[in-house]
Amino acid sequence: MDMFKQIVNLLKLRIGVIMMLTALVAMVVTPGQSLSGVQILVLAFAVLISAGSAGAFNQYFEIDLDSVMSRTKDRPFVTGSFHKSPLWILFILALLGAGVGSAALYLNEAAAMYIFLGAFFYAIVYTVLLKRRTWMNIVIGGASGSFAVLAGAAAVDPELSAIPILLALVLFFWTPSHFWSLAIAKHQDYAKADVPMLPVVIGDKRTAVVVLGNTLVLVGVSVMPFFYGLSWLYLAGAVSGGGYFIYHNIKMLSDQSPKVAMKSFFASLVQLVLLLIGAVLDVVLLG
Repeated sequence: MDMFKQIVNLLKLRIGVIMMLTALVAMVVTPGQSLSGVQILVLAFAVLISAGSAGAFNQYFEIDLDSVMSRTKDRPFVTGSFHKSPLWILFILALLGAGVGSAALYLNEAAAMYIFLGAFFYAIVYTVLLKRRTWMNIVIGGASGSFAVLAGAAAVDPELSAIPILLALVLFFWTPSHFWSLAIAKHQDYAKADVPMLPVVIGDKRTAVVVLGNTLVLVGVSVMPFFYGLSWLYLAGAVSGGGYFIYHNIKMLSDQSPKVAMKSFFASLVQLVLLLIGAVLDVVLLG
């Protein structure tokens, strides 16, 4: 059981599950061919383990950062549960190859390409190139979540339509508001590790203003699928989730304590879940 927990930790499977669910929702809402049960399982598997490979590389590459941050000090490379060696790179590449390869074999090349790009943006663009250098790290690197949406849509129709593109934009704008809320709560961790997350660069107060502005854009984008074919049921999920997230962003304007910032962080998850549920119910019940 302890080994299972360590693997879940290493692969960041909680993030992977979010990526997998967004891909499956994009599959459901995209008009086109119906996938077989095997193809749906392959899509879920491919997104999950490819995201897991990127998460594992992130931890392999960032042992020095993780060891000084309280949020990450229990990760297996830091604790010594796993020992850093080139074999882990082979394992990570094998996971990525299995994910991308299965997508190419059972789905199509477009879906496989988006799955690869999702892992590449998180592992290389975010982790290696941007995280230690610029506050834009999570803005650009966060595009990895958007590629999961595009992968799910491309599995149904490689010629992407408006709705999946808009949902990919939702994930693009969701990631900074989601992560910067966490970064405010964990400001001291990032400052100690000398990582230029936005709160470290401009302070918590100004970051809270940026988060609210970004969330307003996010919610504006999230209602757009209503004008491209989804109905009131989707709109209800997008508006209710967006309103809940905005409410907690506004509270964070006057109080950037870790408790309030974490509530904003969790509100981002509520916002995304309500939007995704609304999209699925819209298609299943009214589509």
